[in-house]
Amino acid sequence: MTSARVTWAPRISLECSYFVLYFEHMRNIIEPTSDHIETAQPGEGWSHPDFNPDLLPALRQKGRGAVSNIDGRYERHIHQAVDDGWMTSLMEDQDAPRIRTTLGIDGARSVITKNQSPDVPFDRSINPYRGCEHGCIYCFARPTHAYLGLSPGLDFETKLFWKPDAPALLRKQLAVKSYMPAPIVIGTSTDPYQPVEREKQLTRSIIKVLGDCHHPFSIITKGALVTRDIDLIAPMAAKNRASVAVSVTSLDHRLSNLLEPRASAPHRRLDAIRKLADAGIPVTVLCAPIIPGLNDMEIENLVAAVRDAGATSVSHIVVRLPLEIADLFEEWLEANYPDRKAKVMSLIRQMRDGERYQSEFGTRMRGTGPIADLIARRFDAARKKHGMTGRSLNLDCSGFVRPNANGQMSLF
Repeated sequence: MTSARVTWAPRISLECSYFVLYFEHMRNIIEPTSDHIETAQPGEGWSHPDFNPDLLPALRQKGRGAVSNIDGRYERHIHQAVDDGWMTSLMEDQDAPRIRTTLGIDGARSVITKNQSPDVPFDRSINPYRGCEHGCIYCFARPTHAYLGLSPGLDFETKLFWKPDAPALLRKQLAVKSYMPAPIVIGTSTDPYQPVEREKQLTRSIIKVLGDCHHPFSIITKGALVTRDIDLIAPMAAKNRASVAVSVTSLDHRLSNLLEPRASAPHRRLDAIRKLADAGIPVTVLCAPIIPGLNDMEIENLVAAVRDAGATSVSHIVVRLPLEIADLFEEWLEANYPDRKAKVMSLIRQMRDGERYQSEFGTRMRGTGPIADLIARRFDAARKKHGMTGRSLNLDCSGFVRPNANGQMSLF
């Protein structure tokens, strides 16, 4: 959990704790020190670098996906803020305080992650970042922040970590004599082209290493920033060693902005698909997640739009709500679509045998029952209508050149 600036006895009421924290916070804003003040731009509301998002669980943060900082499943002490109306009335004429995004260092000792999941078409991946500022409320990677003692809620999208040693670690792993090449997927958990990548260029550095070694890779992203690296991706794609998968959830700008507030807008993703395809890079589109009652009515239009933009293959995944995501998603529905909440959750349960989620391989991505079957049939029909195929990772591994320990290359 995010640490508070004050402490209290375990038995003190949660309501009292809330107001102690609130007034301590307000005192810091009224009497800030020069080392901690952050000036808000006009129209952006107010902010403070020590602001604790747990203080305002009922107020949606502008530009953020999660509504609150739900406790992680490993926390021994559960915290709950209670608003009796005082805070809401104080904030009714302005946005909730902005939460500043922070970036820490992930001191990982390896960068390639292996998996043995039978329902994904690859066995290794790289995630340059932990946490994701895109803030997609449905992101199945949110629960991983609980391993760090952080919340899968707002912490996941505001407390990020990057792996500055990733390029060197990758080169080291590829140099191991026992390493056998197979397509590496970049961005399976968190987006490799989230906003921080513009400055850090970590994903670009990783692609350079893979390109130097002629190692096949595929990228998954919602970020239009991927077009920046066409100069590195296109030469690999020309040799069938690279592809890009762009995730497009909705063509509705308002819905997209609420579901994934800091991801590229739908029209920018379509433009990115067009630029990638024009550069000769194979583009597949992931229509994911399909959320019945929210975006399932767009299936046919989505497939048509991405085909017109130049994508050649397309696939879908129904919404997944493992662990803490289920509560976060219901909280998001209550804040943004209260009139649809009951219907949406009912449809999701109908795809999950009465539960909010099922983790079994084979069904976790597609669901079961009449609703899931109807979504799959509609999707398959739309794909066939536009002459598209399903996702494939048939990339060439034969040209791999193993790097030496000194950074030079040797033939595989």
